[in-house]
Amino acid sequence: MKQPHILVVDDDQEIRNLLKHHLGKSDMIPFEADSGIEAVNVLEANDIDLIILDLMMDHINGWELLHRLQATASLIPVIVLSARQLESDKIEALGLGADDYVTKPFSPGELVARVQAHLRRYTHTVQNNTITCGIFTYDCSSLRLHKPDGVVSVSPLEGAMLELFMRQPDRVFTKEEVFKQVWKLDQFDANTVNVYINYLRKKLEDDPSKPQYIQTIWGIGYRFTGGASQ
Repeated sequence: MKQPHILVVDDDQEIRNLLKHHLGKSDMIPFEADSGIEAVNVLEANDIDLIILDLMMDHINGWELLHRLQATASLIPVIVLSARQLESDKIEALGLGADDYVTKPFSPGELVARVQAHLRRYTHTVQNNTITCGIFTYDCSSLRLHKPDGVVSVSPLEGAMLELFMRQPDRVFTKEEVFKQVWKLDQFDANTVNVYINYLRKKLEDDPSKPQYIQTIWGIGYRFTGGASQ
């Protein structure tokens, strides 16, 4: 099995060295870049499986790199690693396609565990086939959702959440269950679940403000109906 190639993008040499050490100990091959421009060059020259990305850098910062990855419909998972701790920064980064957000100072062991969880989820997503539930068919290999009015692309995280719902329609999931099954981490983050539920609703629902397919069960969590009776 191929060793995962992990790109660490940070202008702090000590952080790059620390992560290279821990990633290497976990049987991964680390690549490094001290700016967004260098990261683009590494991505063009190498097969990268996951990116660990700082936001505040010179010569194309992390925000700009996220925009570029989003514009090219990149499926490479991205974990933002940043000293910026505002909730608005986290929401914006997730909105630009980041899959996770870790704040500095951080635990190298926990970050490596997050890297491994994202790699497992991405590999699982791209190796599966299709799921049909009600009016929706999800192609796991291409990350495309077929619905009556067309086809939409989803991110690996959105796809993992969609697969969870579509395999168990009408089941009520708590937010914590969704987080642990999709993100595969013990540290529960309800806000991250809310953000991704909103992303999915924008792609599934005719009117996301009045959801029919991903229903909120107040005080508990969510239920996916699949629209079988619509």
